[in-house]
Amino acid sequence: MISRLIVSLSLPLILFGYFGSGFAETIRIGAFNDLSGATADIGRDYAMGIVEAVRFVNDKGGVNGKRIELHQYDYGYRVPEVRAKYKRFKRIGVVAVLGWHMVDTDALSADTGQDQLPYLPAFFAADLTNPKLSPYHLFAGSDDSSNARAALTAWFDDIWPQKADYGNRRPRVQFVYMFASREIRAHIQAVKDQAELFGFNIGPDVDVSIFATDTRRQVKAVQRFQPDFVWHGNTSLSVAVTLRAAAASGLRADHMVHSWAFDENLIRLAGKAAEGVMGASVCAYYAEDSPLMDVVKLYGKRYHPGVPATRRTIRTTQAWANVLALREALARADSSAVLTGEWVMKKGFETFDGFDVGLRVSPLTYTAEDHRASGQVNIYRIENQQFVFVTKIDLKGRWPEKWAKDWLGW
Repeated sequence: MISRLIVSLSLPLILFGYFGSGFAETIRIGAFNDLSGATADIGRDYAMGIVEAVRFVNDKGGVNGKRIELHQYDYGYRVPEVRAKYKRFKRIGVVAVLGWHMVDTDALSADTGQDQLPYLPAFFAADLTNPKLSPYHLFAGSDDSSNARAALTAWFDDIWPQKADYGNRRPRVQFVYMFASREIRAHIQAVKDQAELFGFNIGPDVDVSIFATDTRRQVKAVQRFQPDFVWHGNTSLSVAVTLRAAAASGLRADHMVHSWAFDENLIRLAGKAAEGVMGASVCAYYAEDSPLMDVVKLYGKRYHPGVPATRRTIRTTQAWANVLALREALARADSSAVLTGEWVMKKGFETFDGFDVGLRVSPLTYTAEDHRASGQVNIYRIENQQFVFVTKIDLKGRWPEKWAKDWLGW
């Protein structure tokens, strides 16, 4: 299955981007994906989503009658390759780039600002939402720190009041994540800040590698603190291992998972140990009943028929959200001025005021001072091996001063 998938995404038709016919003009955009490197297990699904979404846009008339010409590269999650291919993007005149994750985003952070080229990654780090630091980065979804704050808020609002000793003591929370990973650590301070806001008793952090295959020792450390609530900040593999170890140990605690691990793979890996786990999501899960999902499934079946729908994930949906947001920005910029990266940002994205791409993505708003897409975050719970929508937490509406003054960029 994997080899066939890599071959299908390596065809010149897809990588170098001829989509559709009958268009007088084209708009070139770039895409970086990982089909062969450290994150290829989820990177392939995201890459397929980009291909399918761009085909959909062109099937619907493109951007004001102009065809999107997609130049999509597998860079293997390696810095030298992404730098070389970025130079090609500049030579051929792309007006925006659909990025992948931390390696390409970090490697090009200075270049995209200098070149005034909008960069939309699947890396939802909060520091990318501050235009003073990253003027040409944004993404179609709530950032990791906002997601973490909202997830803890949902537990405090809805789960904690159901506990037998609610009102008699402070809730106890513990954070489990890989200390050495900057990417993993990035949102931890934000969720701890939210815990302090609610008066949680915060236990000692527990170090678990994202490559861990046995976490029984770390689970024993969690048992000593006896938390009511455990926050898992890692990716799905080690989170699943920890959830299974916690269930086997009889640990009586609720579990909340960082949004990057809160996906269909977690259910496959953790099995019954995932039941009741909660987390935030920037968009609908693959095949969830939501606006436009029937189209997403149709294009998946049409253009990647060898990959069953049961193996697709929310990463496809995230790709669609970024592509559809970019289509709208391109259309606005193309209608108002010469189409350049600067205008795509200034006359496109930064004019969004509650724009709805569908797929349960919270309405998108960007300004020149704030690239956080939304203060509203969707919360889900795993029930019977399915993701069930629970509630939407409105961080901006509930804490307007903190949202405006304190939380931007971290």
